[in-house]
Order: sequence, then C-alpha cells, then structure tokens
Amino acid sequence: MTTLPAPDLVVVPRARRRIRVRGVVQGVGFRPFVFRIAAEGHVAGFVGNDTDGVFAEVEGAPDALDKLLERLRAEAPPLARVDDVEWAEVPAIGDVGFQIVASRDEHGREHGREHGRGHGRGGVTFVAPDAAVCDDCLRELFDPGDRRFRHPFVNCTNCGPRFTITTALPYDRANTTMAGFALCPACRREYDDPTDRRHHAEPLACPECGPELRYVDERGSVSGTDEVLAVAHRALRDGRVLAVKGIGGYHLACDATDDDAVARLRTRKHRPAKAFAVMVRDLAVARRLARFDHAGVALLTSVTRPVVLAPRRSGAAVAASVAPANPLLGVMLPANPLQHLLFAPVPGRDLEPPDVLVMTSGNLSDEPICHDDSDARTRLDRIADAWILHDRPIHVPCDDSVVRVVGGVEQPVRRSRGHSPAPIMLGRESGPVLAVGGDLKNAFCLATGRTAWMSQHLGDMGNLETLQAFERSTEQFRTLYRVEPEVFVADLHPGYVTRQWAEHQGAEVVGVQHHHAHAAALMTEHALGPDTSILACTFDGTGYGTDGSIWGGEVLVAGYAGFERVAHLRTVTLPGGDAAARTPARVALAHLRAAGIPWSDDIESVRALAPDARAVLDRQLALGTACAPSSSAGRLFDAVSSLLGILHQASYEGQAAMELEAAASAADDDGPPLEFMVDDGVLDPSLLLRDLVAMHRAGRSVPALARAFHHALASAIVDVATGVRVTTGIETVGLTGGVFQNVLLTTFTRQLLEAGGFDVLVHRRVPPNDGGLALGQVAVAAARSARAAA
Repeated sequence: MTTLPAPDLVVVPRARRRIRVRGVVQGVGFRPFVFRIAAEGHVAGFVGNDTDGVFAEVEGAPDALDKLLERLRAEAPPLARVDDVEWAEVPAIGDVGFQIVASRDEHGREHGREHGRGHGRGGVTFVAPDAAVCDDCLRELFDPGDRRFRHPFVNCTNCGPRFTITTALPYDRANTTMAGFALCPACRREYDDPTDRRHHAEPLACPECGPELRYVDERGSVSGTDEVLAVAHRALRDGRVLAVKGIGGYHLACDATDDDAVARLRTRKHRPAKAFAVMVRDLAVARRLARFDHAGVALLTSVTRPVVLAPRRSGAAVAASVAPANPLLGVMLPANPLQHLLFAPVPGRDLEPPDVLVMTSGNLSDEPICHDDSDARTRLDRIADAWILHDRPIHVPCDDSVVRVVGGVEQPVRRSRGHSPAPIMLGRESGPVLAVGGDLKNAFCLATGRTAWMSQHLGDMGNLETLQAFERSTEQFRTLYRVEPEVFVADLHPGYVTRQWAEHQGAEVVGVQHHHAHAAALMTEHALGPDTSILACTFDGTGYGTDGSIWGGEVLVAGYAGFERVAHLRTVTLPGGDAAARTPARVALAHLRAAGIPWSDDIESVRALAPDARAVLDRQLALGTACAPSSSAGRLFDAVSSLLGILHQASYEGQAAMELEAAASAADDDGPPLEFMVDDGVLDPSLLLRDLVAMHRAGRSVPALARAFHHALASAIVDVATGVRVTTGIETVGLTGGVFQNVLLTTFTRQLLEAGGFDVLVHRRVPPNDGGLALGQVAVAAARSARAAA
C-alpha cells in the first residue's frame, strides 16, 4: 500500500492593526462599509465612532490588512470624505469575527464592548452636511409595494439630514433630534443589520415609527401624508402662500406661475424686487425655464441640491414678478422627500400639483430663516396662509446654498445647506479661534489645529433676530466640536456688530483688514503655501481701510501675514458713506462731481433727483457733511448703472450692479472703447465717465455702454497687474470680493489676464463676497501667530 506524504502545513502569520480614520466619516455609512470590506477580506476585529472620527482594530493576514487599508480611501461611501488614515501594529489577540461596537465619548468610554484605548484627541471629527434624498430612497418613496411608499422622511446612510439634526458628537441617534422616535421592529432590524444600507442611519424612520406631517390653517388642522398633500395642492392652486417645514428650516411656497400669489408674497415678505428662487418638479422642467450647461446640470442634480442661477429662457412659464429686471433665474430641484411629494399627484385625487413653485426662505427680508415651530408660527403669521408642519425638530437652521457657473465650474454665492459644516483645511496650525466674519452675508469660522469649520449662511447683522441666530450658532459649533476659542478675530470696522460682539467675549480680539481677509480666504481655499504672495484684486462695496476711509477697489500684494496696497480705484467723496448704496443716483452725482462733469438736466441721474434733493446733495458734498471718502468698486458700478438710466433707487444690496451686468450681458457687441486712466497706482474713472455720459447723450445703446464699462475695468486690472509683475515678479492674480460675483467681469478679467501669462485664482469653495470673509480672518490670525512665535 502506498501512502502519500503528509502535506507541509502553511502557517499564515496573523497581524493586528489599530486604525484611526478622520474626515467626514460619521453619519455616512462608514462603519457598515468597514464591516463589509472586512468580511470580504476575511478580517476580524471591530469598528466604532468616537469624538475623533472612526476607530478600528483589524486582525488577519498582513496582505489582507494592507488591502483593507487601501480600500478605506479608495472605496469610501459617497457622502464620506477621508482626510487622514493612521495605523499602528499591535499584538494579535486571536479575534474571530467582526463587530460594529458602541460609540465612545470624549473620555474614551463606550456603551457596550469595552476597549478603553483612548482614541480621542479633543474632538475634531466632522459632521456631514445634509444630503439630498438618494435614488434608492426615491424609488422606495414612489413604489406602492414598499413599506415607505409616500413616507416624507425616507432616508438611509447615503442621504438625508445630518448637520441640522445633530445635537452632539459622536453622531449617534441619541445625539440627534430623532432621539425621541423609538424604532419599530422592522426599522430596528434594518438599523442593526450591518449588511443593510440603513445600518446606523440615525434619521431612520418609517410610517409606523417616524415623524408625521400636519397641515394647519385658519380652519384647523389635517394629519396624514396624503390628506396633508391633497389639501396643500388645493391651496397652492388657489393662490395661497404655504410655510413648509423642511430639513434646515421653513420655506415660503406659492405657485410660481400665479402673478397674484407671487405679488402677495412679495408684499408680505417686504421684498419688492429681489428675485425669488423657484423649485421645479424635475430636470426637464428646469431646462424649459433656464439654460443649463453640463456644469449647471451637474450642480442641479448633485447631493447638495443648491439654487443654481442660470440664464432664463425667453417665454419661461413663470410669473414676471418672480425675478423682475433679472435675466437670471434661481432654480433648484427637490432636495428632500416632502419636496418631491409636493410635485407628485396624490393617489386617487384628480388635482395636478404645480410644476414650478416659488421656494424662498421662511423669513421676513433681512431676518434669519425660521426653524423653530413656535417661532415660525409667530414670525410667519402675516406672510403664510397655511403651514405644512412635521414633528422632527431642527436643531441647527440651514438655508439653501446658491451658486453660479463661472468658466464651467461652480462659484458659491451663498454657502450653506449641503456644504456646511464640511471643513476646510488650513495650511498651518491654528490655535482655537473663532472668526466672526462681517456684518453682511455673515458666516463665522471656528478653527483649531489645521481644521476650519465654516458656518452656514446666517444673513445680515442688521437686526436682533440675526444676532441671536449668530450667537446660537457659534455656541452650537463650540459645543459640537468642543473647541473653546482663546482668540476672536474680527473686521477692523469699529461699527460692525460682529466686532462689537467679539470685544465683549472677554478674550483677545485680533483685527484683520477686510480686503486682506478676502485675499487670504481665496489663498486658503486654493491651499497656497504659507510663504506665498499673490496679487489680489479685491473689489467690493465696503471695507474699512487702514487709513479710516472706505475701501473697495483694492489691488493688494498679499500674503497670509500681511499685505501692501499697491493700487486702488480713485477715492471719491460719497454722501452717506456706507448708506450711499441705497441711492445709486446720489452716488452717480458724487462721481460726476469728482470727475468734473456738470450736473446737467440731460443726465438721467440728475433728473432722477428732485431739485431740492440736488441742492441738499450739492451743499453736502461741498461741506463734506455726513460724507466719507471711498474707493469702492461696488459704488462705481452703482454710479454707472444710474448714469445709464438702469437703476436710481435700490431696494436690496447689489441691485444696481446686478442690473448693470444684466444689461451688459444683453449687448450685441462689445461696445465703444472706454478706458480708465491708470497713474501711480490709481485707477481713475474720470475720463471713462465723461465718455460714457457723452455717448449716452448721443444715443449709444445702454447694453453696449454697460458692456464697454466691464471691458474697461477688466483691462485696467490687467494694466495694473502687468506693472506689478515687473517690480515683484508675482504672476498669480486672485479675483475676490463681492464685485467678482459678476460673471461677465470675472470672465473678461480672467481671459485678459491668462492671455497675458498670469495664473488666475477665483473662488470655488467659499463665496467671493463677505460669506467667505471669516475663513480669511482665521488664516491671517494663524499666520500672525506663527510669525510671532518664530
């Protein structure tokens, strides 16, 4: 008998590694993802959340562990953002199987299996932004055979609310506003199953155990999803204004094709002219209303679901008063299940809902968005005819984001829902600081280490409600991330509410010049090195200068720690200082006076003011009473808008400049040649204004002259940049400040600069307006601190 020799036993060595993953890794299905790839790789161990992100220990063959580490970055869930993966070898313990363990607090304690290895580093985990409902959940929403059919709160680990419902870290159901909703047995099975896409989906709910809708008007209330939506559809068709509670706050909605309904909403909201955003049923409707290129479609359909500003199509089926005197239309697609249901017929009912709704923030103009139910019922009582409510609390209010497409890529106008509080990484270490931003379009920034968390858009600090919202939000961020600021950073303007607030916090206050902060924000989002300098063209309406005057047309050689003002628009005495923006005709007459152009009655700006008003203005400018010197580019746009007869009295900030851009965009040609005089670093518009007035008198078309003005300013910027390059060697030019929200100016300037061999930086992650200011304030403060330490 022949026997075979015993085979050699191959002993595969086992290894164990302790892993730390940082980034946006909570509330995005990261633990089930790790569970799945561990099972596929035959790896044992555990994974969990703590205040520093995701921790894990994995045990198995070394090559299997290597593969798992590769997959952590390469195959992360769609809403995740992996910033850092650290690992270390630890002794193997013979683990069998893989577990998702309970979350740990800041002390390393957990409820459940105890490992006690203290992975916390003071709380630098990141909360995911809210995300639009995913395709899988949307299919369930409209599948009659699914148990979540027409459930307005359907979600999973790939979509739904995150930031707005989070009350503490780590991100677990107990630390969200869903804590009060006990899971039914079916939802509990999904929640506990690591192979289910709803495993640890903290907002998880179904019709049996989740939040419920309610419709309330003067006649009483209605409950039940289909009943609520049926009566809501009828109300919209009848021209009523609805206050609709969403994920981050209330919207005010009405039929966008109903002129009377839109007019009533404008009157009640105290918003006479500023455009309303519209929400549309689907992409096909969006394309019927406005022209979207590939980038615009990608933004419309992205998980952030912003309002996308796009050229309105001729004959678009919306009321003229939705966006008066504006060739752009702000369009968004439904972001949450309730919004999708607002556009879907109710089964068994014969009423078709509207295809297009005005969907504007639930507030009075200049106030913060309503998110608390009782506050909404009070503040919106005189605006809304009825309310669609639900009983899931909103912990953090978050308004819609607004974007434009510039050069084929996104430019934020308002960074909020879908983006906040996603962090932006700094180029150097920062101490714990809170930068308070500016008083317009306020957003603050909390930072520690190399991480900066930008807040959601909060609004203009001109009323008590916005200040209170600012205070609540700063406290929420400080509590959420467990960062107690040692330094506050503020604008130099002594009259800013934000600066005054910072000065009452009992800590050191660092002042940062307004336009330097704009430049530093742009440098930070482009991850420029700590020793980099750029030529920053920083054009906006108002910024407090180091000489005490109002700046706003600045060209700076800027680094993080400091800057030099190398050029600027000519300084003009403006009546009323910052308040001049409300009356472009007055600004125009001030610019005429500075340019030596008589106030003759054939100039439209002159005719726009009554004779007695002109007399008062004449004396005011002569004596300098209540006047302020200003180099503001924003006010120059206002002046040109009025001189061309486009707008003499503004009802909202930036209106005159926006309508001037709109006119220029409608021109058939580039218009006649206009130019600034550039001498010794001063861009003087005097000659341009004389030629502009003369050509307007002679009958040249307003669009052509408006376009020629944009070309002239772009050319002047290039002239200055070329001269500065000769003396400094700087070839990188940044375009920042609110004026560069103007797509036409940005496009002209960028094209001319790139043709001249310059590298051009524009905003992609934070707005060029004051909504990005706080990020720059943090970067400047960190640079100064590093320089002082050196």
